[in-house]
Amino acid sequence: MATLVRGDVRPGLQDLVTGVRGAVDRHVGWRETALLVAGELRRHLPTPDVMTAEERLGDPDHYQCHTLYAAPDGAFSIVGLVWRPGQITPIHDHVTWCVFGVLQGVEHEELFVHEGDHLLSAGVNDNMPGDVSGFAPPGDIHRVRNSGDITALSIHIYGTDISRIDSSVRRVYELPVRG
Repeated sequence: MATLVRGDVRPGLQDLVTGVRGAVDRHVGWRETALLVAGELRRHLPTPDVMTAEERLGDPDHYQCHTLYAAPDGAFSIVGLVWRPGQITPIHDHVTWCVFGVLQGVEHEELFVHEGDHLLSAGVNDNMPGDVSGFAPPGDIHRVRNSGDITALSIHIYGTDISRIDSSVRRVYELPVRG
């Protein structure tokens, strides 16, 4: 697997990187930026082969994240996520805005709101290939799992350099969930 060099653009990501750079450079709030970036991802959603065959294999024990691009100024990064069937994240929120697009498989997303000493279920989404969505803190508490029977692949774009901070997760929640 090639080592990431900040600013290097993989084949298949050039138009997306250019579009995201334009959206980020508008310097609007996080929610507005997430909406603009989601529009760019819809227009330039890559194919699964933006990740190498090795990256697309995933890991039998947990989902994997591959940094595909990191802006030299740290303003955003593009990450490929690989989920084998049944793999799941903990309930978490993020350090910044996030936009994602599904390339293959099904990603089941459970949404939550924090209320006092528990979480309330706020809905579910089954994200299919071609689906794009985005969000920004606060209001970004969720858990994601591959609910299908094939490996799920998705692109996530974060408003920070994931290669520098190592994770997009701000907090993991272990509070009880109430319907």
